[in-house]
Amino acid sequence: MNLRELVEANDTKVGRTFDLFIQALIVVSIVTFSLETLPGISFRQREILGIIETVCVLIFTAEYLARLFVADRKLQFATSFFGVIDLLAILPFYLSLGVDLRSIRAFRLLRLFRILKLARYSKAIRRFHHALLIAREEVVLFGFTALIVLYLAAVGIYYFENEAQPDAFASVFHSLWWAVATLTTVGYGDVYPITAGGRCFTFLVLLVGLGIVSVPAGLVSAALTKAREIEDQESVDSETR
Repeated sequence: MNLRELVEANDTKVGRTFDLFIQALIVVSIVTFSLETLPGISFRQREILGIIETVCVLIFTAEYLARLFVADRKLQFATSFFGVIDLLAILPFYLSLGVDLRSIRAFRLLRLFRILKLARYSKAIRRFHHALLIAREEVVLFGFTALIVLYLAAVGIYYFENEAQPDAFASVFHSLWWAVATLTTVGYGDVYPITAGGRCFTFLVLLVGLGIVSVPAGLVSAALTKAREIEDQESVDSETR
């Protein structure tokens, strides 16, 4: 057994054991992070949680360096989705080590990226990631289109409601909150139109919002189907070899 088989080959007994071990550590790290937020924890308990955190980070660091070492294209791995997630999972520990600045402590929020480390070991999440890669051009195009529609909605409601509600719709930027809440069909109700023109315009925006919610779901669903077909074909090819 070599290092590559340990960290990359999840179809072997040793590789699966390593994957399960890392997954368990991720869960332990997440639970430790949550326990640290409890107000009634004693100093001794915080010390124990700190030791557990340190051990987890050291193992995650060794895993990251091992994956970087065995990677054929190290720069490509370091800038890949999983490479960045692995780095962000350990970076906050080293950034805040020995430093007591509030601005540095904010980096500890990045520890939540350890949840995303589970994506490396989940077949379903890997398939979803593959689906996003398949539909990335459509998703990016739709994202730009949604931003344009969002801006147009803010401009439209501003001109309809500015005179009637100068405080709620003081500018296009103030109107963006209404546009987000309406286009996403959330409708918090804290800002709403009162003029006839504004209400008619809101009806049109709501119709567009239904499409904004449904189109990405359709794109990802079709991409997931294609990703499953590719995965099944790869499994058949590997069995016939």
